[in-house]
Amino acid sequence: MNPPPHGPASVAPSGGIGQPSPNRCAAASEFTPFGTACAAPVPTAGGVRAPALIAVAHGSRDPRSAATMHAVVEQVAAARPDIDVRLAFLDLSTPSVDQVVDAIAAEGHSHALVAPLLLGSAFHARVDLPGLLAEARSRHPRLRLTQADVLGPDPRLVEALRDRVSESLSDTPPASVPRAFPGGPSPRLTSTWDRPLEALAAQGRSPHGRPSQRVGIAVAAVGSSSGAANARTARVAHRLTVMTGWDTEICFATTEPTVAEAVARLRARGADQVLVAPWFLAPGLLTDRLLANAPDLAHAEVIGAHPALTDIVWDRYDAAIAMPLTLSA
Repeated sequence: MNPPPHGPASVAPSGGIGQPSPNRCAAASEFTPFGTACAAPVPTAGGVRAPALIAVAHGSRDPRSAATMHAVVEQVAAARPDIDVRLAFLDLSTPSVDQVVDAIAAEGHSHALVAPLLLGSAFHARVDLPGLLAEARSRHPRLRLTQADVLGPDPRLVEALRDRVSESLSDTPPASVPRAFPGGPSPRLTSTWDRPLEALAAQGRSPHGRPSQRVGIAVAAVGSSSGAANARTARVAHRLTVMTGWDTEICFATTEPTVAEAVARLRARGADQVLVAPWFLAPGLLTDRLLANAPDLAHAEVIGAHPALTDIVWDRYDAAIAMPLTLSA
């Protein structure tokens, strides 16, 4: 079976470099560099400009990664068009965090929330980004910069991963895997008899009661040199099993266990069909590596612009706003 094309390669940034979020603010008449910017301050109910949101992605040499994050932030911005939303990158892509911070300072913002679009709280979130923001504060002492929490761990991200797997399974011919997993954000997938389809699949049966092949899910993440960090990531696979009843194994693109090891373990437990579920926000060199290492397997799409991701970003924004000033400096 040929794996489906990986990642939303058809999605392209609708603005040029430095225009990651071409969403019109209420008072804006033109798109401007470094994201959306309103021609005049957008007042809140209290007459004070709402803090801007700077969504910070990792960055990649692969243009598909930037295109996907553009799509993510467009969706985030569309959910709350009264707030100035920008996309910045830590490395390898533009605009940089420094460029975006300088731009919003020049436009008169007094406060910005910086939300890391990262799945885990590793070096980038704990060291790189705080260092960049400390330098930015020295350049713009009148601009308050508050770093929000990372995206994960959050159960809604595991739900998004489940949805991507469900979409892939529903696109697979019934001779290979049960067509029992329609895509979508519904928290409970049910059959005609109102029985959870995840439970039917776990029992090796189709929604019509006929035996079907057992499906194993290899949840594939980046991997870390830290064993503790990898153990935390492995909980994602466990949570997916608890949520769906699917048999899962964790694997990593840069360390062990590899995707081949995960596949072997799943097959040893009786899986007839294995699908790779990338625990990635966007496609890139590492998801390509996973494809190269398992070319005969189906690969689900990356999480990408999923509604759950939008909800989580705005929850992080709201939580950071509620932080006392002394904690956000």
